[in-house]
Amino acid sequence: MTIALVAVARVLRSHPNVPDLASDEELAEVTNIVAGTEATHANLALLGDKRFVFSDDRKAAVMFGCEGNSWIAMGDPIGPKESTDDAAWNFREACDAAGVWPVFYQVDESSLGRYVEMGLSMLKLGEEARVPLEDFSLEGSSRKDLRRTKKKSGEAGLRFEIVPQADVPNIMPRLKEISDAWLGDKSTAEKGFSLGFFDELYLARYDIALIRNEQNDAIAFANIWRGANKEELSIDLMRYLPDSPHGVMEYLFIELMLDGHEQGYQWFNLGMAPLSGVESHRLGPLWNRVSNLLFRHGEHFYNFQGLRNYKDKFDPEWFPKYLASPGGLATPQILANVATLISGGAGRLLHR
Repeated sequence: MTIALVAVARVLRSHPNVPDLASDEELAEVTNIVAGTEATHANLALLGDKRFVFSDDRKAAVMFGCEGNSWIAMGDPIGPKESTDDAAWNFREACDAAGVWPVFYQVDESSLGRYVEMGLSMLKLGEEARVPLEDFSLEGSSRKDLRRTKKKSGEAGLRFEIVPQADVPNIMPRLKEISDAWLGDKSTAEKGFSLGFFDELYLARYDIALIRNEQNDAIAFANIWRGANKEELSIDLMRYLPDSPHGVMEYLFIELMLDGHEQGYQWFNLGMAPLSGVESHRLGPLWNRVSNLLFRHGEHFYNFQGLRNYKDKFDPEWFPKYLASPGGLATPQILANVATLISGGAGRLLHR
């Protein structure tokens, strides 16, 4: 125990060199990798806030951020499956050489064996909701609430459209107005790393889902992520005017899922429900017991259960997501590093 405490203290005192953000050349390589990746989370590589470690063949990459003594990879490596193991191990070796903790945030259950072989420990973070689109429709009793939302939105004069990427610069000023109003109403600052923020260069890469009112004014938007081979569809940045009709974003989700079904996509990814599905048992890990308690009674801090219930109305399938890290005594500091990285700094974390 003493040896472990000394080792942790030594790491905490160290000041690792932080690698540079991606160069233009690296970002061009990553853009090609993203285009061929089925998982839509790959698009987070294009935010401009990531560093990269590549596989030896340069076909796959780990995207990561740095906070404290943690290098934090966002999800599993992106790229073809035959190259992702190599990218993950190259990242693990780069962390070892820099003397930092290797952390993989929001990884799939199917890839846990890779991280076990690296000597890392797993914590369940929650579950990701994915809606099957092959047979998606608004028919049936289970979809009556969605039908009601679509009907009321039509009666309120709302209209859905998809603005193609080439035309997005024409509406960018209006998107900025909507985003600024949303941030002001929520009294929050932009976050990053695991979710997008308003950046014109980033948004200009995508088609935009738009909701207009009966005066033809844009009142809500989201950028659309499209996975390779029509495997997955998702959105990232969601913003709407504070005085928008109730259910405007639900209406946007419904229309996008219907469109995805028509286009032949297999899944719509609704993203994570944090702490969802983390089972509590008196003999289980402390993290599980604390997480389960927060999920059931943590509304004062974050509406974990409400988010799960909201996504459940679309009848998704739920897939567990994990944190792979050194574990042990380092865990609290690693979790704090992840939260700080996403929030954009300790100040924003404390005043979110």
